[in-house]
Amino acid sequence: MTGGWIKLYRQLLEKPIWLESSPEQKVILITLLSMANHEEKEWEWQGVPYKAKPGQFVTSLESIRKKCGKGISLQNVRTALKRFEKYEFLTNQSTKQNRLITIVNWGIYQEKNAELTDQPTVSSQTPNSQLTTNKNVKNDKNEKNIHHDGDEIMKEIFQLYEKTFGVLNSVNAQSIQYWCEDLSSELLVEALKRSKGSRSFKYTEGILKKWEAKGVKNMTDVKTLDEEFENGKTQSRSNSQPSEWKESGDDF
Repeated sequence: MTGGWIKLYRQLLEKPIWLESSPEQKVILITLLSMANHEEKEWEWQGVPYKAKPGQFVTSLESIRKKCGKGISLQNVRTALKRFEKYEFLTNQSTKQNRLITIVNWGIYQEKNAELTDQPTVSSQTPNSQLTTNKNVKNDKNEKNIHHDGDEIMKEIFQLYEKTFGVLNSVNAQSIQYWCEDLSSELLVEALKRSKGSRSFKYTEGILKKWEAKGVKNMTDVKTLDEEFENGKTQSRSNSQPSEWKESGDDF
């Protein structure tokens, strides 16, 4: 897989997945394309032999980080993978040992039989070009919808931030974008709502860091964590009650 080459189309420079990515994410994106198999190859996946198709590869966060080179952290890789999934650029299945990454629509541009020729035959030109056009139009619409929805969500988050803490500075704006990508905008909104009455965005980040450490992925996980906390408080009161009664009895 170290030899050969990949196709990189100039249209990528006009796509939201490129325009809205950080420099680190762009490095990771190109690295992922370079790591993908160009032909079928056998790997070990979930403890058994697995034949990865072109555009797929079995790897780990650490392997991706090393391939990217200096300046890229594991957190950069983790955040980029989540972001690229939202753009439907790839799918990402993980286990405790490794992960299977599939570059979506790899075959449209990368496979040998998908290369464009100067003089395509009449019989193959129309169906193939129509298929490619339809898929490209669908992908463009998906990216535009994601970009539009993302703008609306970020607008709501910024308004909620300023309502809670005042004027938003550039440092916290970057932090907000980071947390939206690393966890989700839904969880960030919830954390901001729970920060009412606090003086600093650090309070919000404290909530988010706690959720991240607990493996929280969505609001269902948040509710479960809240219930566990309340049950723990109830159990603590129940366990301490006899001791308090005993102490009161001794006083008499």
